[in-house]
Amino acid sequence: MVSFISKVLKELISSEENISEITFILPSKRAGSFLLKELSALGMYHIFAPKVYSIEEFTEIISEAKTVDNTITLFEFYKVYKSVTPEEAQEDFETFTAWAQSLIHDFNEIDRYLIDHKSFFNYLADIQDLKHWSIQEPKTELINNYLAFWKSLPTYYDGLKKELLSQNNAYQGLIYRLASEKIIDYAQNHPTKHVFIGFNALNTAEQQIVQHLLEKDIAEIYWDLDEVFVKDRQHDASLFINQYLKDWPVYKKRKAKLQVSEYHKPKKIQLTGIPKNVGQAKYLGELLAELDEETLQETAVVLGQEDLLLPVLNSLPPNVKDLNITMGFPLKNAPIASLFDKLFQIHQHTASAYYYKDVISVINHPALNEILKQQNRNFIEKIQSENTVNLSSKEIINAFSGTAQSVVKACFTNWENSPSKALEAFQEMINQIKSHLKSSGRKLALEFLYHFHVLFNKLENLNKAYPHLKSISSLYQFYKETISTQNLDFQGRPFKGLQLMGMLELRALDFKNIIVCSVNEGVLPSGKSGSSFIPFDLKQTYKLPTYKEKDAVYTYHFYRLLQRAENIHLLYNTETDGLNSGEKSRFLTQLEIEKQPAHQLKHTTVSPKVPAIKNELREIKKTPEIIEKIKSLAAYGFSPSALTSYIRNPLDFYRQYVLGVRDSQEVEETVAYNTLGTVVHDSLENFYKPLENKFLTAQDIEAFKAKIEKEIALQFKKSYLNGPLNQGKNLLIFEVAKRYLRNFLNQELERLKNEEIKILKIEENLRSEIKIGKLDFPIFMRGKVDRVENTNGITRIIDYKTGKVTQDKIEIVDWEDLTSDYDKYSKSFQVLAYTKMIHDQNSLDFPVEAGIISFKNLKNGFLKFAKKDKPRTKNKETAINKETLDAFEMELKKLITEICDPQVPFKEKEI
Repeated sequence: MVSFISKVLKELISSEENISEITFILPSKRAGSFLLKELSALGMYHIFAPKVYSIEEFTEIISEAKTVDNTITLFEFYKVYKSVTPEEAQEDFETFTAWAQSLIHDFNEIDRYLIDHKSFFNYLADIQDLKHWSIQEPKTELINNYLAFWKSLPTYYDGLKKELLSQNNAYQGLIYRLASEKIIDYAQNHPTKHVFIGFNALNTAEQQIVQHLLEKDIAEIYWDLDEVFVKDRQHDASLFINQYLKDWPVYKKRKAKLQVSEYHKPKKIQLTGIPKNVGQAKYLGELLAELDEETLQETAVVLGQEDLLLPVLNSLPPNVKDLNITMGFPLKNAPIASLFDKLFQIHQHTASAYYYKDVISVINHPALNEILKQQNRNFIEKIQSENTVNLSSKEIINAFSGTAQSVVKACFTNWENSPSKALEAFQEMINQIKSHLKSSGRKLALEFLYHFHVLFNKLENLNKAYPHLKSISSLYQFYKETISTQNLDFQGRPFKGLQLMGMLELRALDFKNIIVCSVNEGVLPSGKSGSSFIPFDLKQTYKLPTYKEKDAVYTYHFYRLLQRAENIHLLYNTETDGLNSGEKSRFLTQLEIEKQPAHQLKHTTVSPKVPAIKNELREIKKTPEIIEKIKSLAAYGFSPSALTSYIRNPLDFYRQYVLGVRDSQEVEETVAYNTLGTVVHDSLENFYKPLENKFLTAQDIEAFKAKIEKEIALQFKKSYLNGPLNQGKNLLIFEVAKRYLRNFLNQELERLKNEEIKILKIEENLRSEIKIGKLDFPIFMRGKVDRVENTNGITRIIDYKTGKVTQDKIEIVDWEDLTSDYDKYSKSFQVLAYTKMIHDQNSLDFPVEAGIISFKNLKNGFLKFAKKDKPRTKNKETAINKETLDAFEMELKKLITEICDPQVPFKEKEI
């Protein structure tokens, strides 16, 4: 395969041109590097290298002005905006940037296409005057301000242009305009030959420059488009070149340099649909694994989306030894970027305290965690143990010492909404992290850190030169704009090995083997995108590029890529979820419809191998060590909750009681159900404990009611520690707890009208031995009963529940079900367990009643345990007697025997 650049060079050499005296202009710097490489390979003798420029560099030379980036342009524009706008109508910098970026882009377009800005903006203002929705006269202030903005655009343009040129600076579009104005002087002073190679869509300024040099006969432009497309005037790939061939006066006198006939030659084209971007990366790795070193040298991988870079790098096979990456790694994807981003978000809204999750996310960030080490863990444990939701700056800083404290201080000292203080803090952080990374020898992390150091230096210098940033929020917005354009360049050998590139980096370059990823609509072509104040019809009137022309540019690049390639793989995402996915590019459909006779076109769909995963219930066999642990648990005493956890799922019992694994301690932002339960239980205990073995009176209840507020606050302080109770859901839960107690005590008052209540036990610890003949070790059951009372001569065993319990949840038909269905019978199991333990300790006088008081179901009062003969019958026995406890004990012993049986494993239950 002979590349286009090589073909042009051979033609120039054969025409006996002095190559060293030629000025070459190409679409990109990369194409210029390949030109010098091709020239060195073709040279039969030693020559001086010619001048090689990208088109941007060339226009800068002609214009004799210095290009400034978008950032500087934006700051200069704000200075101009303030100078021409009345003070009372001025917007802050943050609001200004929201629309100024789009306007600068439009200024660029107007200049690149050499449009008279005054008539253009006047036309635009008239359109907006016609379009606005207000029909009343006189116009409202809102409409007047709206129209005043559009009428101000010529002033903004003139002011920005004047300000930049006074410093001999210009944004790119203005550089092009200046170059088109100065091309006559340049041509007179530089009469040497100029050669333009590989161009397609030229803006008006570029066209004027090229045409003038062509007319002066000191230039040639070599077009790279196959005759297949040139002859097809309806094909988007030839839209621009055919237009130039028709409109440029120079082509009425001489023939264009356009002799390309490559596309019709034999090509193997494979279209492959693959689900997800990661799937494309993995399949790409498989394709590359089949290529030898020589083939890889002639292969280019084109990534339609920059997000694919990391997945592709992680999927490269071992045979890819040399790799050249022309795409930069986005700095915003660097690991440390998330730390700076989080700090910006925290400090945007300056408050008296920091939310604990924000604090933990910062100090747990990998960049800081290695510096803070044990101090970090201790601080997090302190937050969790004290249940602290909001932390002051002083609390956070004082929790650390030494180097760790200086880093934390930079993170959490109040920046007072000052951009300069924020930038100082970031630089302090970077210096501290740098010292740590140097000692640990982590070069890649240091490289990332250095680029952020440069970025923050740039922001500092801009903030000093242009004091427009007034808040952390405006600095953050500007930081995001800046970082989105920053890349970390990879080092490689540019002309050796596999080439990994973006679509635009391939301009004027040719490869024998091409693999293109993400050939989807919205990517290739990119579709309707980009913000602009200029409506579509106005762009058409003034011949500014619209999305149609943008699509034509992508069409040209796509087909030019295929012209000389012999083996082509085009991959696209088949998934329908997410943006820019699911629909294959129109280019693939075009390839199928317009297939050339010599092209071998194959369409396949690839999907990953997904092995069938068989979900088996887990099983833990009881080793001698586990049996010993169970014996010690039995000797200490099984609680009703431990036994019901085994009924629910034996693996839960194993993890919690055998292994001793507890749920990790977390900060309780919103009062949890169990905390609410503890508060209510403990409050009732404090009220009723002094009344043990005494009769309850209405005076006691009234005394309790007077203490509700104070008691609930005290119990929340004990159980909820530093958690906030004065706002949000917690305030509601605090009020709920008060209402629970008030309603309960009111119910007690109603009971006292008809019942005589004697309090026997409150929060009594219970323990009784369970004798099982098969087991030769002591077994106990233990628990804590909420309340035992005597009501009109009947003993009642009561369990409080702050959640909702209904009567059907405390009824049983078959005793065998008691130890098999947790959801239905766990409440019955618990109250019967308490009844048995009390009977074992004190030998109850039967019959007794046991049940639950549900604070969410107080209207139903005391919910008694009941034994029914049939599921739907209304006949039930609520009195508990010796036979009831004997039946329960039989099921209890079966359950404990199963737990202690070495032959019965802990087997997971299906949920």
